[in-house]
Amino acid sequence: MAAAAPPPPPAPAPEPAMGPPESAPIGHPLFTRIRLATPTDVPFIHKLIRQMAVFERLTDLFEATEASLSSTLFNSPPFQSFTIFVLELSYNPLRPIYSPSFTPHERVVNFDLPITDPEKNAFISDPVNEIVVAGFVLFFPNYSTFLAKPGFYVEDLFVRECYRRKGFGKMLLSAVAKQAVKMGYGRVEWVVLDWNVNAIKFYEQMGAKILQEWRICRLTGEALQAYDHVNI
Repeated sequence: MAAAAPPPPPAPAPEPAMGPPESAPIGHPLFTRIRLATPTDVPFIHKLIRQMAVFERLTDLFEATEASLSSTLFNSPPFQSFTIFVLELSYNPLRPIYSPSFTPHERVVNFDLPITDPEKNAFISDPVNEIVVAGFVLFFPNYSTFLAKPGFYVEDLFVRECYRRKGFGKMLLSAVAKQAVKMGYGRVEWVVLDWNVNAIKFYEQMGAKILQEWRICRLTGEALQAYDHVNI
């Protein structure tokens, strides 16, 4: 009797998915793209920040305007200062875009039913191809003296309500983490409101460690301005 053939070698492990799994082109395919924001995105970014302030019950702290965002963002090359990724979605295939600083992440996600977007008209970034902005993440470099490595601090991560719980927040945060690894950075850090248990669970599922022993210290407003008159 002939010897049995040896088993085939094991297949290489796939890379971790950055978002919802792709599937066969059935149902309602949604074309997604994460790209660098540009100054023309400021109106969308401003609306998203406003919605985030409402969600976090912090509208009393919201002072940003389109003008103030335009004057403070986009003054440095990407990843060297404030950087924003925007999430774009369309039911039409996305036309390729080129960026010398960052190759956009694109994938197709299929849903059984189309997603109803009641704010579609306010967030259309490309009327011809019916592309809408669904979320954003803002981050910037920080530094760990213990690691002796730079890292990224995520200031804001937000997805509009009708697109939540579909994997898009994971895609945005994964894009930041992937960029950190690419640049040899040692950490990605952010904060979360203690009452937002869904977000805490989501971050833990992504591998983040919640540091219970740390507290945020902040100087702002009049308390900060008082230091203008301090003799050092």
